[in-house]
Amino acid sequence: MWVKICGITNEEDALMAVALGADAVGFVFAPSTRQVTVGTARDIARRLPPEVITVGVFRDQDAHFVSSTVLEAGLKGVQLHGHESPAFAAELKPRPQTLIVAFPAGSAAIDNYDEYHADAMLLDGSTPGSGQVFDWDLVDSVRDNRRLILAGGLDPDNVGAAVARVNPWGVDVSSGVESSPGQKDPRLVQAFIRAALAAEPPAYASDGGREPFDWHESGDL
Repeated sequence: MWVKICGITNEEDALMAVALGADAVGFVFAPSTRQVTVGTARDIARRLPPEVITVGVFRDQDAHFVSSTVLEAGLKGVQLHGHESPAFAAELKPRPQTLIVAFPAGSAAIDNYDEYHADAMLLDGSTPGSGQVFDWDLVDSVRDNRRLILAGGLDPDNVGAAVARVNPWGVDVSSGVESSPGQKDPRLVQAFIRAALAAEPPAYASDGGREPFDWHESGDL
């Protein structure tokens, strides 16, 4: 089970999340109470282990801004969390090591996912980033061969049920592990990660443990 802690705003939270087992951390560059500057993200990212996936989260922003921000901050990935088109994704230069495309659950736009040539699909609620749980039955319409990251109102209390019901490849959380907007609570982060891992079906567990994901596997998703 791949776990991303999003909405990181300070170095202490990033190091704590990684120490507790997070595989990725997200930095929000779209307007938000958790929005960070390029300099802040760069200073945090350079302190993290190389196997951690650092992801910049953007929403309906200029392609040049997205590309330049990721390069300047030294991030490994881009998460498009707005209404970006496949053509927009193709404009990102150079292509990010990791591309995650977010969709509202049940959206017709999911049918165009293959055109993004993304590494993973993130499913969120009808208002992405709102921290609201959506009907997990909507995931049933997504093809099984998608590398699916589940988001939307997850927290330590419901992530186990979500993983058991949806069986996603990964989970993403922000407000569900916070003591206040932009401030992560170590106890909640630890409880979230433990609950997500405990609910993962045994058949999908790696023999060697949770190895860092190879974002360069051959073949499209």
